Amino acid sequence: MTMTLQMQQKVDGVLSLLDEHYGVVKCHLNYQNEWQLLIATILSAQCTDDRVNMVTKDLFQKYTSIKDFAEANAQELGQDIHSIGFHNNKARNIISCCQRLLQEYGGVVPQEMEELITLSGVGRKTANVVRGNIFDIPSVVVDTHVKRVSNLLGLTMSKDPFKIEMDLMEILPKEHWIRFNTQVITHGRKICVARRPKCQECFLHTYCDAGQLKYPSTKYYKPKDW
Repeated sequence: MTMTLQMQQKVDGVLSLLDEHYGVVKCHLNYQNEWQLLIATILSAQCTDDRVNMVTKDLFQKYTSIKDFAEANAQELGQDIHSIGFHNNKARNIISCCQRLLQEYGGVVPQEMEELITLSGVGRKTANVVRGNIFDIPSVVVDTHVKRVSNLLGLTMSKDPFKIEMDLMEILPKEHWIRFNTQVITHGRKICVARRPKCQECFLHTYCDAGQLKYPSTKYYKPKDW
């Protein structure tokens, strides 16, 4: 993606407004250490963070270490997370992931992308969540909110998560990479809701290609609850 002056101005404006309205937002998943965040993120695939947090509240009290998960019974673990989509497959992935962590990495979650994505159930999104939130490594996380909002804003033309990640890495300053994800998740929940976006309440409307097409004459105003 070519970084034109127009794109630079859009990026600067979008990031400034996200900072103004949301500030620094912590990861929406609850965790106390790196392996808990890793497991919570595996569980979050095609599932809401709120649901995952409900499940892990009890899950991390029952399984208190990587070793506990590595030695878990797949059927029992599947039942423990049954309210989460694809729970049986995720249970198997979590067990396999934790077994590999013990066998290959001494029970320590690795930092490198190349190592993280060798773990069962871990793709670039999960790896970037861990790298950005645990190890403070600049990382662009492309989840459903980032994919949708980035396309609506015209920050990328791609639908492929990897290409979106590369596009955003090119145009966003590194210090904003992980923050962009948590801010956009918040924005996706409050304003840019997938099925019913509140374009007329959106403070990013001026910079939104899709919003301008839908409401070309709408001027941004601040909702009363801000």
